[in-house]
Amino acid sequence: MKSSVSGCSVEEAMRLLGGRWRLLLVSYLLDGPKRFGELRKDVPGISQRMLTLDLRALEDAGLVRRTVFAEVPVKVEYQLTEDGLRMEPVVAVMKAFGLWLKSRA
Repeated sequence: MKSSVSGCSVEEAMRLLGGRWRLLLVSYLLDGPKRFGELRKDVPGISQRMLTLDLRALEDAGLVRRTVFAEVPVKVEYQLTEDGLRMEPVVAVMKAFGLWLKSRA
């Protein structure tokens, strides 16, 4: 990830969440743990590579936890951490803003 230029808190948040998919992934993970395939179905426009990269970035930021279960075949789940759950109000505001935008059209 690029480093912050201005040091502004909004820029810092956008640096992490400014991609097309990351906040959307967080919104789906607010419903509870999901497997990779479930997230692919929830977000059909995302490529497998981009989903992997965005989940890794969210994991590196401490917002998502990746759990691997010792099963055959291997089961992997993604869920929000305690820090990730703090994104709920952000998702709610973005949802309300999106609904407002759609109503204007």
